[in-house]
Amino acid sequence: MEENNKIKITAFRAITNREKCKEYMKGHMQVLVDYKVMKVTSYNDKWTYNPSAYVIAAQDTTTGEMVGAIRVEVAKGLYPLPIETAIGGLDDRTFDLVKRYAIDGGVGELCGLWNSKSVKGVGVSFFLTRAAISIVNQLKFRTMVGICAEYTLKMFTDVGFEINDTLGENGQFPYPDERYITRALGILNAKTLSSAKPYDRERILGLRENPIQTRTEHGTRGDVEVEYDLVLTDVDDLTYKS
Repeated sequence: MEENNKIKITAFRAITNREKCKEYMKGHMQVLVDYKVMKVTSYNDKWTYNPSAYVIAAQDTTTGEMVGAIRVEVAKGLYPLPIETAIGGLDDRTFDLVKRYAIDGGVGELCGLWNSKSVKGVGVSFFLTRAAISIVNQLKFRTMVGICAEYTLKMFTDVGFEINDTLGENGQFPYPDERYITRALGILNAKTLSSAKPYDRERILGLRENPIQTRTEHGTRGDVEVEYDLVLTDVDDLTYKS
C-alpha cells in the first residue's frame, strides 16, 4: 500500500455478507500463518452464523483488498463470547463475569483483530479498534471485554481498556500457547469511555456523532485519509437470554 492511499472502513452484521466474512477469514489466516500462531480459538467460522456478530473491515480503495478487520460480538446467551472459549477453560470465573455484565447493561467483546503486512506500520489496527468501539451506541450495550497480547496492550489501554486482574494470574494467561502472555481486559463503561486517553476518546466519540465521514488519521508512517461508513443497517435483538 502506498503511504497516502485512502482506506475505507465499513461496519456490517456478519450474517448479512458471507463473501466479506470469507475474505476476513482468509486475511486473518494469512496473518496467523505469517506469525506461526495456529492455536487461536477465535479462528473458526462459527461467528459467521452468529446473529450478534458485527464486522468492521478496512479496505484499500486502490486495490479493493481487505487489509484488516476486527469484530464486535454481543453476548445473548446463545453463542459464547470468544473470551469464554479462549480462557474460560483456564479460569471458569470468566463465564460468571460475562453473564454478570450481560445482565447488567449488556456486554460485547472486541475480538479477531488483524491487519495485513501491506499496511504494517500504517496504523490500521488503531483505526479499526477506535471504529469498533464507536459502534457500541448502535448496539446498545454498556461493557466491552477482550483479550490482547502484550505487544498490543498500550493500544488497548489508550482506547479505555483496563486489565482485569481478577482473572488468571493478575489478569495474565498463557494463550494461545506458552510462548505468549495474553491479558484479560475490560472497558467498564463503553458508552462514556471515561478510562480512555483524551485523544482516543475524542476520536471515538467523533465517529459516534458522525459515523459517515472522511477524516485524516495520524498513523505511525504519516497521515492517512480514512473514509468511514459505520452505520449498521441491520442490528439483532440484543436481549440477553439467561
